[in-house]
Amino acid sequence: MITIRVARIEDLMGMQACNLQNLPENYQMKYYLYHGQTWPGLSYVAEDDKGRIVGYILAKMEEEVESGEPPHGHVTSISVIRSYRRLGIAKKLMIQSQEAMAAIYKAAYVSLHVRKSNRAAIGLYRDTLGFEVHNVEKGYYADGEDAFGMRLSLK
Repeated sequence: MITIRVARIEDLMGMQACNLQNLPENYQMKYYLYHGQTWPGLSYVAEDDKGRIVGYILAKMEEEVESGEPPHGHVTSISVIRSYRRLGIAKKLMIQSQEAMAAIYKAAYVSLHVRKSNRAAIGLYRDTLGFEVHNVEKGYYADGEDAFGMRLSLK
């Protein structure tokens, strides 16, 4: 059985381990800590029945908002351990975080970046959750790959 819950400080090592195991973009511990302290309630973990972190979402509110633009959230990172994929965990993590953005911070929409080559993630975001491609950011990733900038209205 998998439990989805708000991330706590003691989960950060498990979140980082999940990230390191699954994704090419990695973050220092202080980045996880910054998210947790600045936007409590937006990041979530998926925990198995033995208490292991098998997935997480690291999310925030966008800090650099242009004048007149509504507040909006951003998914910094999401990852699920391979052996736990295709169980709906990523969808549940996304929905929990989106609902928190809207309820706590009155976010008008949520944004994220995804590699143009990541078909599985694009399918989740676009086909399952309803995100739309907002723009293409050339060379967004450290290896030079382009990213789709995607958005989902929370209204």
